[in-house]
Amino acid sequence: MCPPEIALLKTCTHYFLHLAFPAVIAFVFYRNQWKKVYLILLATMLVDLDHLFANPIFDPNRMSVGFHFLHSYYAIAVYFFLLFFKGNLRIIGIGLLFHMFTDFQDFVWWCH
Repeated sequence: MCPPEIALLKTCTHYFLHLAFPAVIAFVFYRNQWKKVYLILLATMLVDLDHLFANPIFDPNRMSVGFHFLHSYYAIAVYFFLLFFKGNLRIIGIGLLFHMFTDFQDFVWWCH
């Protein structure tokens, strides 16, 4: 269990990486179409729909990566494979892999 000030920093970091940092990725790597890319990256957060199949839906002591079926290592392999395509599929792969990284760091690098 994190102290309250660390828990707040952890939560802020988590949502910054999910919502704001994809804009940085889009602007740096896809400057000419950053708004479209940012929306695609945000859309990859729909991967969290798999949380609805868990009981409880949210458990702060459970690592998403490796537990939920769209966060499984098999799914991550598919997301990595998307990097070898061009266009929107690559962007989706980037978004999904960054999402997995965000969920991973949220559990492993912070107290839980």
